[in-house]
Order: sequence, then structure tokens, then C-alpha cells
Amino acid sequence: MAARQVPPGAPYRPVHVVWELTMRCDHACAHCGSRAAKPRPGELDGAELMEVAQALVGLGAQEVALIGGEAYLHPGIFDLTRLLSGQGVRVIMQTGGRGVDAQLARALAEAGMAAVGVSVDGPEAVHDELRASVGSFRAAISALHAARGAGMRTSVNTQVNRLNAHLLPETLAALRPTGIVAWRAQFTAPMGRAADRPEWILEPWRILEVIDTLAALKIEMAAEARAAGLPPSRMLDVQLGNNLGYYGPHEQTLRSHPGGKATWYTGCSAGKYTLGIESDGTIKGCPSLPTAPYIGGNVRSVAIADAWRDAPALRFARERGTDELWGFCKGCMYADTCRGGCSFTAHTTLGRRGNNPFCYHRAATLKKRGRRERLVRVEAAAGEPYDSGRFEIIEEDWI
Repeated sequence: MAARQVPPGAPYRPVHVVWELTMRCDHACAHCGSRAAKPRPGELDGAELMEVAQALVGLGAQEVALIGGEAYLHPGIFDLTRLLSGQGVRVIMQTGGRGVDAQLARALAEAGMAAVGVSVDGPEAVHDELRASVGSFRAAISALHAARGAGMRTSVNTQVNRLNAHLLPETLAALRPTGIVAWRAQFTAPMGRAADRPEWILEPWRILEVIDTLAALKIEMAAEARAAGLPPSRMLDVQLGNNLGYYGPHEQTLRSHPGGKATWYTGCSAGKYTLGIESDGTIKGCPSLPTAPYIGGNVRSVAIADAWRDAPALRFARERGTDELWGFCKGCMYADTCRGGCSFTAHTTLGRRGNNPFCYHRAATLKKRGRRERLVRVEAAAGEPYDSGRFEIIEEDWI
């Protein structure tokens, strides 16, 4: 579910928190970045959740997204939602939807949950293959209806990869009857179980067709809304995730909410406006960052406010300039603003941040030269949560 962008120059604080309540999951998706299935050892209990929630309120968090595994499998989700929503924090949940029926949706809404985002990764056959579970697609669609029926706003996140990149119009067509307000696309990064399936990772040059298609679909949604006499806020909003971009001809179209004019103007928001918490209390600047290189402490041993202020692993995006950029990104005209795009995508792909091959401007520039890039895996992932291997970039003729 897309977070509202923070204006440039705003004070750094964890406006958007993504909190993994448990690694327990009723799926074991074949492309899961966290390798979710069983609970982590030593997951936070109910009392610890309440203590962390109060700390987040004190830090000025505006929105907390509960994830897993499956967040609804943690018994503390209702008390946590009540506490946060009662303090004016917007609480949302991102889910695969398998266990979200009408009864659970009503209970979450009554606790104060404002919105639910369901992951749908293509039409039924492709979604079920990626989720490694026959019936997963139908469960996800049912979850969307249940959440909307309980009065919550609903949206969909879609991981884009080689299995579904050519099926984006069909995916949107399947989602429209559910009444979602937003459809957000992002790349499947080679992290976790997805790192074990390099043949699923989209070739970087195909970002052109993906973003061109998404822009055309958003324009189509806007035209339909106008024809029906609806204001922009009533259209189904097609959005880009933070690891999908950047600076192509459709940047404002896809980065903006209806009626807005946003671009990728703040670079990576990890530790600037975003905070991630893992279910054992590990603190990261972004929930998607590979864990080992980006641990900023643990809530059991350090106050979140202190970690936010002092931990180098949380401060890197605030303090870096362009010195760490390399490869194409080093000499890019957008380097001062972009800073290499999404940190976790670059790191999980190439082993360090600062050079992101999944970039529209980059792919379009190379295409003008008759060139394109592909990735070759040279190191496999170790098999740990949020881990990655390493790829190398091969530049070749555009064929």
C-alpha cells in the first residue's frame, strides 16, 4: 500500500513504520523476500508490542503497516491496532489474504484498522504458482471483498517479474471488480526465496515496457473516471513502488496521486521517513533491507528514539552524498537527487547499494545507444530471512 510522500526538507522522523509482527505464515510463497513460514525465535510478546507502539507514537509515527509472515496470526494484533489507532496513528495491514474472512475483517475494523492491502501477483494461474498454493488467488480476492465489506479501504500490491510482466492489463482487469482504490506495482527483487529463482527476476531492460504499460493503464483509469463524471480522487490509482522507476516520461504520471505532481525527489527514504521492525525486535531503516548489513539495534536493548538518532545503519540515507554511487549511476544526470534509487534492490542485486540497473532513465539511455543490460547470478543466497546472493551486470547489444 503506497505511503504518502513526505515533502522535501521535512524533519527526519519515522512517519511510515512497517512492522513485521510474526514470521508465521499460512503461505510459503516461492518468491517471499523474508522466507516466511515459521515464527522467528524470540518474537515480541503482547506487552512488548505495546511498549514499542507507545515509543512510535512518541516519535511521531503517522502510519504503521502491519506485515508478516501474516500479521493476523499474531494474537496481539487487535490490542496493538486499538492502541495505535486510539493515539491517532493510521493502522493498515499488508497480507496475502488467505485467512482474511468476513469475521476477521470486522474484528480488525472494529479495532481501528483503516485499510488492508492484499498481494495479488497476476491472474489466477500465475499468482498461485508464485504463491506456491493452489487457491491462493481466490482467497486473496475474497479477502479484498471481506475487508471492503467491513468498511476498510482496500488496495493491491503486485510483484512484477518474468512470470507476470506481460500480464499487467489482465491483472488489473481481474482486480477492478473488487473495488480497490489503488494498485501498486513493484519489482520482485532477488531477495529471500526469490533469490533462489533467478530465472524469475525481470531483465533490467524490460522496465521500459512495464512502466509504459502501467502509465497507459493509469491514463485509461483517469479517462474512465472523467467520462463517468468522477473526481480524480475516485479513480482507481495505479502507482509505482519505490523500487520501480525512475525519471522516465511517465515519472509524474505514476509517482503522483490523482491531481498531484510528485517525482522521485527524496531518494531512498530508509531511516529518513521510514522505519522497519522485525518480529524479534530488530530495527532497520526499511523493512525490505537485507537484515545483516542494516541492523540498527533491537528494541529490547536500545530505545527506538536513540537508534533512530544515532545508529549508522539507520542514518545512511540521511548522510550519504554521491560518493558511494558507481557504475551508470555515478555519472547520471539525476545522481544528486536519486542517489541510486532503491537501496534494498541495488544491494540485493549487486551486493552493495549505489548502482541500480532497474531504472527507466538508464534503460532508455542505453537503448538509444543500441545497448541493454542483463543480470547473471554469480553467488547464491545463504537461505536466511531477507538474504540475497549477488549478480553481475552484462551489457550487450539491444536485440
